[in-house]
Amino acid sequence: MDKHIKLPKLGLVRFAKSRELEGRIVNATIGRNPSGKYFVSIVVETEIGHDEKTGSSVGIDVGLTDFATLSDGTVYENPRFFQTLEKKLAKAQVILSRRQVGSANWQKQKRKVARLHEKIANKRKDMLDKISTNKETS
Repeated sequence: MDKHIKLPKLGLVRFAKSRELEGRIVNATIGRNPSGKYFVSIVVETEIGHDEKTGSSVGIDVGLTDFATLSDGTVYENPRFFQTLEKKLAKAQVILSRRQVGSANWQKQKRKVARLHEKIANKRKDMLDKISTNKETS
């Protein structure tokens, strides 16, 4: 039962749980992204305590040669993964433009383009998350 969620009109549906749910479930929203993947957003009502965080301020210089330079001297290099993915995306979009709109091959190619957009967005988010949590980028 741990890998299933019960949804009205659909019954038990298998899903991958990203974290434990704590509290009373209020709402569940099911969505689908352009690449064809389904997602469930679950709203949970829970009690949280107030946490006072005191942090120091850091200056950030965003540049062209380096992605960012912090006021403490930390330098983050510009990501180079985007150049290769941009070439793949351009090629996939040219192929899509040559397909007849609405055909089965057009729909397959549209999903490929959507997957490339999703991959670029995921890589960007991953890099920013690693920088913001002070983890090493791989």
